Amino acid sequence: MKIALLGYGKMGKTLEKLSAEHGHKIVYIKDADREEGKFLDADVAIEFSTPGSAVENITLCFTNDIPVVSGTTGWLDQWDHVINICEKRNGSFIYASNFSIGVNLFFNLNEHLSKLMQPWKQYEASIREIHHVEKLDAPSGTAISLAEGVLKHSGKSEWELESNDHQKLNISAERIADVKGTHEVVFSSEIDKLTIKHEAHSRDGFAHGALLAAQWLIGKKGVFSMKDVLELK
Repeated sequence: MKIALLGYGKMGKTLEKLSAEHGHKIVYIKDADREEGKFLDADVAIEFSTPGSAVENITLCFTNDIPVVSGTTGWLDQWDHVINICEKRNGSFIYASNFSIGVNLFFNLNEHLSKLMQPWKQYEASIREIHHVEKLDAPSGTAISLAEGVLKHSGKSEWELESNDHQKLNISAERIADVKGTHEVVFSSEIDKLTIKHEAHSRDGFAHGALLAAQWLIGKKGVFSMKDVLELK
């Protein structure tokens, strides 16, 4: 693949390293203070930038008929606008709050457990996430995706960060130096507690998943998810 990297932070650098190891070529890099290469030479773009840059970057891909895989979180208030542009331009798009294969299997496990727990109202669900101190958004996009999976099968209508309201699903967010990403879903009662947990050891898992999604997306049109890539539906 010939890849455009939109965003050149920690994930961008990890993607650059793994792309070379797998025989892919980075033909374009764009960051806040850097731009090099030829964007139109790319077969696909992988976008890990910032919430303030994501929509512009993704739209640039649609405008130039370049498939785009985005892992930037914190911009989903503009989701409908972006999808509308994708559909008008007959674009190719995958968004995931987390591209790790393990995390996407964890999403499915979370939904299955949440469905099993639905009849047992004595259990209170909550979510805990821990990330590195440089992460801009809280809670993480992964935690929000987990919350959505829980809410589908609960009597609660919404999640809330650091909530004391038992009518809402509580998400706690911690920021600790050099934590790659830890997520826990807990169902707790007065007599016991069930916990499922995913802990990332490095950023390589996110990058491997993004490269897999990028390769899968080439030649397709529409809006997809990692469930499509991993055939989890």
